[in-house]
Amino acid sequence: MNLNLVFILLVTAHLVSTTDKPKKKKDITSYTDADLEKLFDEWEENDDEELEEDEKPEHKRKQPQLDLDSMKAKAKNPEDLLMMSKKGQTVMLFVGIVDPAQPDRRNIRSFTEKWTSLWQSQLYNNHVDVQVFVIDDNRAIFMFKDGEQAFEAKKFLLKQEYVSEVTIEGQSFDGPAMKFKRTKQEL
Repeated sequence: MNLNLVFILLVTAHLVSTTDKPKKKKDITSYTDADLEKLFDEWEENDDEELEEDEKPEHKRKQPQLDLDSMKAKAKNPEDLLMMSKKGQTVMLFVGIVDPAQPDRRNIRSFTEKWTSLWQSQLYNNHVDVQVFVIDDNRAIFMFKDGEQAFEAKKFLLKQEYVSEVTIEGQSFDGPAMKFKRTKQEL
């Protein structure tokens, strides 16, 4: 009986001593993306402070209630109504570009990049926050975090001599360079 009691005490002491050891911490340089994501999720879970509304991802923001009647009263035309409804939402604007010196040439990527970056800086100087992505040799996407600014940019871009068309919210508008495309198609 004494042997059984001694054996039980030894096993219990061994189990207690092995569970008291602190877990070996992982070296931060060996963290994988999954480990970092788990750490970030734990951090966000334990964070008591709530993020400001403009710091939250767009899908977690509270959408302002649109009062259609007051918007209709303020809007002068359907485009104004659309502009007011897109305030605070991400909007993309597609821009077609033509080089008037060579309107039939399609591989004008450097020309497109040059002019879209210039337009981006001009819009930025006018306090319009925009990101530009060249998606084709003669086509670019202008992305606005505030959709209301996209309509201001549309007006600006339609005055640029190398813009053939601007598409926003499914509506296409011809730019000054569209005449070069039409001249080619008529021939």
